Amino acid sequence: MNDDAFLRITDLSVGYGATRVLERLRLSIARGEFVALLGASGCGKTTLLRAIAGFVTPSAGAIAVAGRDVTRLPPDRRGMALVFQSYALWPHMSVAKNIGYGLKLKGLPRAAIERRVGEIEALLGLSGLGGRKPGALSGGQRQRVALGRALAVDPQILLLDEPLSNLDARIRLKVRHEIRALQQRLGITAVHVTHDREEAMAMADRVVVMEAGRIAQAGTPEEIYNRPASAFVAAFMGAENMLALNGTVRGEHIHIAAGPHYGAAEVPLDGRALASGALEARFRAEAVQLQAHDAPPATEGLALSGHVEAVSYLGGAWRHSVRIGQTPVFADAEHSLAPRTAVRLTIPAEKLFLFNTPSPSGAAAPADDTHPTATRATRPDRVREAAIS
Repeated sequence: MNDDAFLRITDLSVGYGATRVLERLRLSIARGEFVALLGASGCGKTTLLRAIAGFVTPSAGAIAVAGRDVTRLPPDRRGMALVFQSYALWPHMSVAKNIGYGLKLKGLPRAAIERRVGEIEALLGLSGLGGRKPGALSGGQRQRVALGRALAVDPQILLLDEPLSNLDARIRLKVRHEIRALQQRLGITAVHVTHDREEAMAMADRVVVMEAGRIAQAGTPEEIYNRPASAFVAAFMGAENMLALNGTVRGEHIHIAAGPHYGAAEVPLDGRALASGALEARFRAEAVQLQAHDAPPATEGLALSGHVEAVSYLGGAWRHSVRIGQTPVFADAEHSLAPRTAVRLTIPAEKLFLFNTPSPSGAAAPADDTHPTATRATRPDRVREAAIS
């Protein structure tokens, strides 16, 4: 582990009965860094967040903040604050009293609470709303109140458990940028759980993709998007098209053997640890160059032959479902091509993600991240959890 890590998780394991949710997970986060835990439901990201907060007891491993072991400390002694997906606001309390709830639990004088609440309201654009109840606020305003309650106690680490998922799409786009700007201005360390890859990339300095209780890959949004470490990460980051290929490594290139619906191609290894044999190719719909079959090739890369099965308009591009032999893939284009049209799909080498196909008994080694810098309906019973400091 890097000694400069502010939040350090070492060999953390969590289980419920015989079910293992986290398995010897390692993660380091720098002071002031915004890290997004990204993954599908059941991957362990929320369990990890709750273990950091102190609401889940690990069966093994350690959690340290600024060199202090907090693994067995109660939530209110960890210097953290948690914002829940449901916001967990008291419906009978005003905005001001909800924001000041954690300060009241700490026993601060009324004048100090009022002063701090006023500062938070001004910081979050809630001035003038202090007397309202949560039911009289918009979703975005309720989210700000929940965030304000967490920030009021001046936490060392801000934990965010999918706090934007209850907002409509338009408001969500606005609020996520507001949270990111606020985090940067305050310099606070933040850990954000989400299943939305666009949200993770827009908000975080570093994205940690989780799979089955382990870290599949950690890096900057650009690294995760452009250099996925596994077929799972590639698919999760939008490269859902998949083809089974065969290739032979020759020096600094891998030669892809021709098949019944695609021609031979050479792709630079570009540092990828590939071996000759069966390959799984992944690529995004927007990376494909789609043309009528008799048009001259638009670019170099892996060329596929197929026919259009269906077309839909996404706004800004037409998405084509194309059948390559027995395999359906998606390809985007500025103009639509009619169903049954014979087409050529070309995937540029830099947009083609290649991975060796694992053997039936093979399993990928666990990926850990130990570098702290980027490589880069209300439930009052939970409000006590949100007020930790």
